[in-house]
This record gives sequence, C-alpha cells and structure tokens, in this order.
Amino acid sequence: MENQILTANPHTKYPRPPFPKQMQETPGTEVSMQPKADHGEMSYKGTGKLTGKKAIITGGDSGIGKATAIAFAREGADVLISYLDDVEDTDAENTAELVRQSGRRAVLAKGDLKEESHCKYIVELAVAEFGQIDILVNNAAFQMGRKKLEEIPSDEWNITFDTNITPMFYLCKYAVPYMKPGSSIINTTSVNAYSPSLVLLPYAATKAAIQNFTANLSQILLEQDKGIRVNAVAPGPIWTPLIPSTMPDIEKFGADTPMGRPGQPAEVAPAYVFLASDEASYIAGATIPVTGGRITI
Repeated sequence: MENQILTANPHTKYPRPPFPKQMQETPGTEVSMQPKADHGEMSYKGTGKLTGKKAIITGGDSGIGKATAIAFAREGADVLISYLDDVEDTDAENTAELVRQSGRRAVLAKGDLKEESHCKYIVELAVAEFGQIDILVNNAAFQMGRKKLEEIPSDEWNITFDTNITPMFYLCKYAVPYMKPGSSIINTTSVNAYSPSLVLLPYAATKAAIQNFTANLSQILLEQDKGIRVNAVAPGPIWTPLIPSTMPDIEKFGADTPMGRPGQPAEVAPAYVFLASDEASYIAGATIPVTGGRITI
C-alpha cells in the first residue's frame, strides 16, 4: 500500500523560514496566509480506519481542525465542524465541501464555545444529525503573543482560559452520555505544556491544564468502565491562521525546532486518526507529540 504521504527529508519537505512579514486580525483565515498551509487536500488517502464513525471537531474550519476533518472523512467518518464566527465562513464551508467530496456528511455549527449553551447545542446537533457520537476532538483555541507580563490584558487572560479549557469541560460533560464503549475523546494540548513559550503565558498555562484534564478524565472514565478512551495530541509550531493573527516575529516561526521549520496541519492529522481508531484500543491517558523534534519529556 502506498504511503499516506510520499517519503521526503523532514527538514525540507515543507517551507522553511524566513516567511513573508504578514499580519491578520484574529482569528485569521486561510486565504491570506503566505505560504498556504497544507491540510492534506491532495495527499491524504484513507484506508477505512473510521468507517461509520461520527465525529465532532471544534475549530474545524482551518488549521489542524481542517486537516483532521479531511482525514476523518477520508477514513469513513461523518463530521460536525464547529467554528467561531462569520469571518471563518469561507474556510468552514471549504472544509465541509472537502468532507462531502469524500462521500461523508458534513454539518456546520457556528458559535461561541465560551457559552455553555452553545456547547450543549453542538452535542445535541450531532446526535440529531448523526444519531450518535463516536469521536470528540476538542481543538479550538485562542492565543495572543505578548512579550511582557504587564502587556497581557486581564480580559485576554480570561478569554484564553474560557476558550481553551472551559469548553472542553462543557463538551465532554454533554457528549459522554451519548458515547458508547469504543468511543474516543482527543484533546489538543501543545508542546507549550512542556516547554512554554515566553510570549504565550496564558496559552501555555491552558495547554498544561489540558494535559492534566486529559490524564484525569481518562482515569475517571476507565474507572467507571465507560469504554471511552481520552488522549491528547501535542503539536509543536504548526502553520495555521492563528499564527499570523497572533504571533510576533512571524518571519522566524518554527525556526527553533530541530527540523528548522513549522509543521503543516497535514502532518498532525494522522495522530488524531490513530487515536480515534480501533488500532489505539489500548491507549488512554496518553499524549502524542507532533513537534518537529522538540522534546516533551
């Protein structure tokens, strides 16, 4: 069987810094990125690992969420794509179209995950549309680069926690009653949980919280014999719209990895596929690092 992605030198497989100077308004969009990100649109080939599964992916309009939605669909899953607001409509609709081109159902859910009622609505919508929930990917996140502690607005600190960790609790709380044995919850943590960036204090703190939440919830559900596995993926610097809309010194983004470049969303999605699949049936409470060689121990 052909490899999912053609073998290549990982140092030179994708664009390396320096990148063009660019800035977007948060949350950013795919169309304005230079260079364009690779979500596996042309490369990902499924092998039926998720046939018949029904998934929710938050932050599914772009970046890692988009690549994961494409991969899940090509592996046989229907996907609910959660995203924030109108500026992301084009990206979300493109993701949905790519899912449908794979022969799977796509459902779009626009709204603010900081609101508990919207998290409950997403779960109820997935159940109404699909009849079940087999995979929950908690991926949506917010960050803002700040070089000094005193530059971090208090409301920005609260928004970061209310976006990155609190909705994870809401979504798990409402989804778990609908998830049967063999289901999977996958949370997006970060290399920042292990090696925090000096310009991402609030974001790094939330990612450490996600790491703990993942481990703890995993044990709780195992002790209850729910048959639901909870794991996480820890990406390193990945080229997504969040980067040009939030990070200073974007020209050097990813240069500090041993591979000398940022990762592409297409390089992260297979980790989510693996954790969602039956091939990972004995894996719970674990984190897969996808960091370009940055160490997470």
